[in-house]
Amino acid sequence: MIELDSVPQLHEPVLIAAFEGWNDAGESATGAVEHLEQTWNAEPLASLDPDEYYDFQVNRPIVSLDPDGIRSLQWPTTRMSLANSPDLGRDVVLLRGIEPNMRWRGFCAELLSVAADLGVEQVVTFGALLADVPHTRPVPVTASASDPATASSLGLEPSRYEGPTGIVGVFQDAASRGGLNAVSLWAAVPHYVGQSPCPKATVVLLRRLEDILDLPVPLGDLPEQAEAWQHGVEELAQEDADVAEYVQRLEEASDTIDLPEASGEHIAREFERYLRRRGRDI
Repeated sequence: MIELDSVPQLHEPVLIAAFEGWNDAGESATGAVEHLEQTWNAEPLASLDPDEYYDFQVNRPIVSLDPDGIRSLQWPTTRMSLANSPDLGRDVVLLRGIEPNMRWRGFCAELLSVAADLGVEQVVTFGALLADVPHTRPVPVTASASDPATASSLGLEPSRYEGPTGIVGVFQDAASRGGLNAVSLWAAVPHYVGQSPCPKATVVLLRRLEDILDLPVPLGDLPEQAEAWQHGVEELAQEDADVAEYVQRLEEASDTIDLPEASGEHIAREFERYLRRRGRDI
């Protein structure tokens, strides 16, 4: 069980979560939370006892050596960290882990119990899925919210997905049933791109998070990584005529739809983001 030595008094805490595995195409979702951990200098807060939730023949522990040659064992688990920089204006609890192999309801209940102890009232989850989208176009992001009014006020494009779900969907449902304001953001990653990570999808998830929470999210060198990723994929596509033809068909299909990136709403959102950043730099 997760045990906190002491429960810190947090200011308007929000929980941001992502999980490795089925919900994390291109490592885009966990990459976003990891970036926040590093950018906001998050400090470890708690970790889950993995025995109840993981099959160690599927998710094996890892042996590593420190600079002095001393061996240590790292178990697969889920961890919470806390970012409380004054620049944020509120406290942020970051949750990053691995999709459990068993007892999903107990897994979510335990994590949300800790969130309740910390005073969390809002949850944002990241997910990423493989989809029929071209790498040459903006990454599509769909979203869902536990409260329709919240979805409307944030201008979220609702997800219409029906079918099997992963721990992100189960966690969001549990958070919603627990009375939390839960928002889930999903990025679509080109399914024909085999390599990870996909920084282009990570960037768009972080930008949407910035819009939703009105928090400063420095991107660092992620935009340059995203550009390098796209150039690398383009080179691979040009070397394979079948892939190049397939990408062209995806582009044509994408261009027949009014892209949200070209909408007045998107332009206004980008301008608001520019003004916020300009105000912070003055």
